[in-house]
Amino acid sequence: LQAYERRFPTCPLIPMFVASDTVSEYKSEDEAIHVIERRCKLDIDAPRLLKKIAGVDYVYFVQKNSLNRRERTLHIEAYNETFSNRVIINEHCSYTVHPDNEDWTCFEQSASLDIKSFFGFESTVEKIAMKQYTSNIKKGKEIIEYYLKQLEEEGITFVPRWTPPVACKSESSTSHPRRPVSPAINIPESATKEGLNNKEILNSSSSPSEPTAGTPDDKLDADYIKRYLGDLTPMQESCLIRLRKWLQETHKGKIPKDEHILRFLRARDFNIDKAREILCQSLTWRKQHQVDYILDTWNPPQVLQDYYAGGWHHHDKDGRPLYVLRLGQMDTKGLVRALGEEALLRYVLSINEEGLRRCEENTKVFGRPISSWTCLVDLEGLNMRHLWRPGVKALLRIIEVVEANYPETLGRLLILRAPRVFPVLWTLVSPFIDDNTRKKFLIYAGNDYQGPGGLLDYIDKEIIPDFLGGECMCEVPEGGLVPKSLYRTAEELENEDIKLWTETIYQSASVFKGAPHEVLIQIVDASSVITWDFDVCKGDIVFNIFHSKRAPQPPKKDSLGAHSITSPGGNNVQLIDKVWQLGRDYSMVESPLICKEGESVQGSHVTRWPGFYILQWKFHSMPACATTNLPRVDDVLASLQVSSHKCKVMYYTEVIGSEDFRGSMTSLESSHSGFSQLSAATTSSSQSHSSSMISR
Repeated sequence: LQAYERRFPTCPLIPMFVASDTVSEYKSEDEAIHVIERRCKLDIDAPRLLKKIAGVDYVYFVQKNSLNRRERTLHIEAYNETFSNRVIINEHCSYTVHPDNEDWTCFEQSASLDIKSFFGFESTVEKIAMKQYTSNIKKGKEIIEYYLKQLEEEGITFVPRWTPPVACKSESSTSHPRRPVSPAINIPESATKEGLNNKEILNSSSSPSEPTAGTPDDKLDADYIKRYLGDLTPMQESCLIRLRKWLQETHKGKIPKDEHILRFLRARDFNIDKAREILCQSLTWRKQHQVDYILDTWNPPQVLQDYYAGGWHHHDKDGRPLYVLRLGQMDTKGLVRALGEEALLRYVLSINEEGLRRCEENTKVFGRPISSWTCLVDLEGLNMRHLWRPGVKALLRIIEVVEANYPETLGRLLILRAPRVFPVLWTLVSPFIDDNTRKKFLIYAGNDYQGPGGLLDYIDKEIIPDFLGGECMCEVPEGGLVPKSLYRTAEELENEDIKLWTETIYQSASVFKGAPHEVLIQIVDASSVITWDFDVCKGDIVFNIFHSKRAPQPPKKDSLGAHSITSPGGNNVQLIDKVWQLGRDYSMVESPLICKEGESVQGSHVTRWPGFYILQWKFHSMPACATTNLPRVDDVLASLQVSSHKCKVMYYTEVIGSEDFRGSMTSLESSHSGFSQLSAATTSSSQSHSSSMISR
């Protein structure tokens, strides 16, 4: 272990291993258990074109090492953080004592790879992953021997075995019952992933059959609370543990960190049911719009960089990141006309994501929990131009989205130099702002911010921006009028919204009750493979595959597609004529597949006959949810849905020859593949072969 630990924070023998940071660390009182989690930065040897398409230069992996000195075991688990919604990589290594000779060490290693989709480069990614993994196996022994030799040169040739301290022998104490430690590999991955202290999952137990996962009765470490979460009452601490445990048991996606869960609890005064409701909605929203990757994959248009008068500027006296917005100097009408609401909304989301990142950084710098930021809004120049109705509408939509998904992130809002027109604007927007948020507003008219109780109470004199009379140069753009030559027509903005929505090879479609969306695929050679990959962005749908010997009529755009489409770019095409009869004019080649809102579906169908195949997404009514004491995420979301007869899907289809199937669509092969485990939704018939994989 001492040789292995020398690989960190970086290893010159592994060129692609650029750096690593410790995310969390836990040591038991008797030092028998040591769990450390690191975030590793890797420079993968991949084609430059692929990196450019993916939009990243480095990839990040999370590695958790669990050492149990009592059992003499070391378990290492690693998984990818980058592109985890497209590629799933898991690796497990274990060092154990040989059963026949306790002076020998046994080493075992296994890994799994599941490529759901990757911009059409699935085969390339598979080859790169296999190449890197093979290379790591070959160098593993060489690296450990290098550091063993290094230890020997330093005179370290023997490390004594762990022995329990005398104080640990009283394990039968009734006031502090202890349980023997379970093997470190049984530690729930999601617990350390979120930076928790592992006392709640690494208990000493008297029976191996007792659960190792944390329970609502567990307590968080006091140092961890003080360092990362702030003051919590026992009731608040219990609410956090219970909500996090519920997410670990029911939510299939990425589990947010404790700090973020705590924001939703505080926003609802620690009412678990209400906090769970808004948190579930937010997690689904983040997945559907891929908000977790917005900072790495989206670059703001030049118009925003030049005319959006806002930016980050040091921090306030409490260590909170400080965001400066010169709203009075900003041409909101020009920005909306040049960019549309979608681009403005996405830019504000990127600002909020950057704010979350800066809060984490400041927490490390100042050594105390910082979970919110301060916003300074300068209204000098605000006039009736800012009350342009479409601009106000865009502002209200942005406020609504931010309030729903970033609760308790605004620590303080300083509004300076408020003009006479401000009460009109405040009357329009204040109803959309949460009561707790409104309490954080401090409004100064004229130059009142320069007097007692003003800006100096919250911001150090050295960093007050120059345009407010300070000495610090502020690099926030000055704004100004957006040239009308940059304005877009409504049609151009709609097309731009489509681009911002997809940004991939995927297409968007709307599905209505009584008006399914259908895609025609013509097959010339039998035994071809039709593959698909789609996300259900809104509502529940039924996915069908039909075959017909004759071609349908040219597709017609359904008139419903022009009504009430809130998602940009959704079209609706129907191919199956209403006079066609199932079984006579066309046939169903696979059983219907019900797909729920938020699910990602990948699958394939090996055709048996040439002809015309129709992929159909059809509206599906949500069944009533059963009432339970502890509902699943799906049940909570289902109960929140308003009555609607519209669904939205984003899809990609491809036809490949059967001889190329195994090499290019590994993740969609049958369960015999070593890198894929299909879900229970896999269907098959005597006439053809099909596989589908669903993930939430």
